[in-house]
Amino acid sequence: MRIKRYTRLLALFTALALAACGGGGGGGGSDTPSEPEPPTPPPVENFQLTGTITASDSQAVDSDTNDPTRVVLANDTAATAQAIGNPVTLGGYINQAGTGATGRSRGPGDLDDFFVVDLLAGQRITMLVADFEDADADLYLYDENGSLLDFSLDTDDVEIITVEADGRYIVRAAIFFGATNYILAIGAPNVTETVAARAEFVPYEAVVTYEDTLAANSAGTARAALEQRMGLTQRAGGPGRDRRMSMRRDDAPVLASARLGRMAAIRDEITDPDLRARWETLQTIKALRRDPAVRYAAPNYIVRAQATPNDEAYPVQWHYPLIGLPDAWDTTTGDPNVIVAVIDTGILSGHPDLAGQLVQGYDFISDPANAGDGNGLDANPEDPGDQANPGSEAYHGTHVLGTVVARGNNQIGVVGSAFTSRGMPLRALGIDGGGTSYDVEQAVRYAAGLPNDSGTVPAQTADVINMSLGGPGFSEASQQLYNQVRQAGILVVAAAGNEATTDLGYPASYNGVISVSAVDGQRRLTSYSNTGSRVDVAAPGGDTRQDFNGDGYPDGVLSTDGSRNGNRVNFVYRFLNGTSMATPHVAGVLALMKSVNPALTPDEVDVLLEQGRLTDDLGPSGRDDFYGHGLINAQLAVIAAAEAAGSSPLDDPRLVASSNSLNFGVAGESLQVGLRNRGKGELAVTNITTSEPWLSVTPLDVDGAGLGEYEVNVDRATLPNGIYSAQINAQSSVNEVVIVALVSVGGSGAGSDVGVLYVLLYDPVADEPVAEFQSSGNNAVYPFQFFDIPPGQYEIIAGSDADNDLFICDAGESCGSYLTIDRPVLITLDRDMANLDFAAEFQVTAPTFSSLGAGKAQ
Repeated sequence: MRIKRYTRLLALFTALALAACGGGGGGGGSDTPSEPEPPTPPPVENFQLTGTITASDSQAVDSDTNDPTRVVLANDTAATAQAIGNPVTLGGYINQAGTGATGRSRGPGDLDDFFVVDLLAGQRITMLVADFEDADADLYLYDENGSLLDFSLDTDDVEIITVEADGRYIVRAAIFFGATNYILAIGAPNVTETVAARAEFVPYEAVVTYEDTLAANSAGTARAALEQRMGLTQRAGGPGRDRRMSMRRDDAPVLASARLGRMAAIRDEITDPDLRARWETLQTIKALRRDPAVRYAAPNYIVRAQATPNDEAYPVQWHYPLIGLPDAWDTTTGDPNVIVAVIDTGILSGHPDLAGQLVQGYDFISDPANAGDGNGLDANPEDPGDQANPGSEAYHGTHVLGTVVARGNNQIGVVGSAFTSRGMPLRALGIDGGGTSYDVEQAVRYAAGLPNDSGTVPAQTADVINMSLGGPGFSEASQQLYNQVRQAGILVVAAAGNEATTDLGYPASYNGVISVSAVDGQRRLTSYSNTGSRVDVAAPGGDTRQDFNGDGYPDGVLSTDGSRNGNRVNFVYRFLNGTSMATPHVAGVLALMKSVNPALTPDEVDVLLEQGRLTDDLGPSGRDDFYGHGLINAQLAVIAAAEAAGSSPLDDPRLVASSNSLNFGVAGESLQVGLRNRGKGELAVTNITTSEPWLSVTPLDVDGAGLGEYEVNVDRATLPNGIYSAQINAQSSVNEVVIVALVSVGGSGAGSDVGVLYVLLYDPVADEPVAEFQSSGNNAVYPFQFFDIPPGQYEIIAGSDADNDLFICDAGESCGSYLTIDRPVLITLDRDMANLDFAAEFQVTAPTFSSLGAGKAQ
């Protein structure tokens, strides 16, 4: 989401002032008789809206961004380093002089941000560079005395440093060129594993590809001049392919100093020869990649055989272990013949994590204006986004579909819940994120192989239909359609909704449709989730206000997504929360069930759900209006589906925890963790111990085998200021589980600061804000109020503007909406309204995880 701020405020105030001065002529007069004035219409009563926005204690903001409305506290040197907490998600901004938007730091520049923080061995510091295609920023780590210990000098979108020992450190974010927002994320040891450890490469070597103008032998003179200037010698390769180039070590420092200006001062801080060789190699490659004559430049990486490929961001997909997916994958990861139709905004088919994962879809948006692709119905479900309004609900379908079928074991990005199955993208929601029930039903018909307005049917019908959408209004004709789809053996799942209400929403409330509510990382119902008598099951929807597992990122659901930069779409990964995110978890589990039992019917699924064989019971015993029949459990579901087919999986009991880490932050005293048997067969918990006396575990709701819910408590009174970790060891008759607990006590640098928030009252029909309120916040609470607002329908959206480009909610900036960013609630203003409370958190647009060797942006 990216929204233009209300820049018309000043013009409006000026116009009102001129009107108050009278204006118009005076003098003269007229003999023409005046027409009788029409009766004055009755005055329209205007209204006010008030509420608060909260920020979590694990968020912090750079104290000297480009936003001129924020009080500046310089953090440009190690001596003025800004204290921050741990774990933390921090939003920042750095720029070279004369670059970036107009604001506090455009003229003088803000070259460096320094932060002081207590860190634990094994923690990773990750910097996500928001504007990596137009800027380059680096990450450095110093000890508390200012001695340089390590650095990360990538040229793309992510920088990572791993901490080797407990201690107090200084972290430096440094601009190399341009201007950019960034996210600094610090998480629990052994949890934040978003990318592989520091890549190995041959020092003083580069793999280079020239542009065509220098590639041919006839261009040898120009090429030789470039190589001499950069200190390069060709060792292998040639025209039309890569060249292996070596750098002259004897004068590399001189060359680096001449090319890199102020960066030479950093080089001189490096005393370790191996570290210095690494720095000089990477700096030379960074300089090469900025040369217009060079198409690609990368280190000469050292590679080794790997037994199992890894999806780099899977370790921060906390929502999968919460529902037992890793254990279900031991049985099945899906089947290519099992198809999940996702009816949504369409798809970014070029996303690298969706390559080979899709079958032919269709675009069923009948209104060309809402379609945004120049026509109505067509066979291309590509999501064009909304180029006129980049802040609209765009690429939602890509996020939802990725949670189901993002490719697994491809060493990049995320993994889908049924990653060997395939997705059918069906477009029924347009550029404004909305659509009509008629268009949705045409997509449902297509997925089920029924007659529809396209005049076609798919080569193979869907096995599961996912609808992360909804609205009010029952239709008997729609109910008959879903009955027909169900009779065809197709499973249908839909989002309960994000309005925090018990009102019935559709299609989730139709008979035969599985309605999904949302839980957070503690398996608690989220504040936004709809509830009520039609809820069937719960799944992880996330809560980006929290970081319960302490990985340094908000607890949203991470999946495939896109971000627009002018006419270009970047393929990214994004954290979102909502019942829209919960629903594809259930769709993925149903796909796994169909993979082991293709004949499984909707009636059989209903029976298994009612018997409690697909879920972990939460809330009141049995079915309730909050969690339905409970939290979906992928392992139990796969076992139940196999047994329904007459197959009895071998006993393979295994103790697992609902989370492998717990973050108590700066204030938390108790959290919960669940211990479950994720396999078939018997086991019992035999012992639970903690590694530190200040951490204790107490049973809350456990059975005779010791399985169930436990409360974990921290005694803060016994701990001096600092950052601490401890382990919980849960032993069973089969295996042992280790859970890491992270606690921050006292000291400065606690979070709950997301910058100045610009709160916009947004008119979705006019597609623009109608009022703005600036809130600076106090102790994590940002109040807002709007007065004298005409009646109508509005959304409330809030965000920071660290780069001062007059757009809020950019990558690296905080953002929030009433009630969720995923689906802002449309408020009908016909009276004064209060307590419109919601949260804001930093927009973590995770990188594409491309390596330095991926080449220069074209």
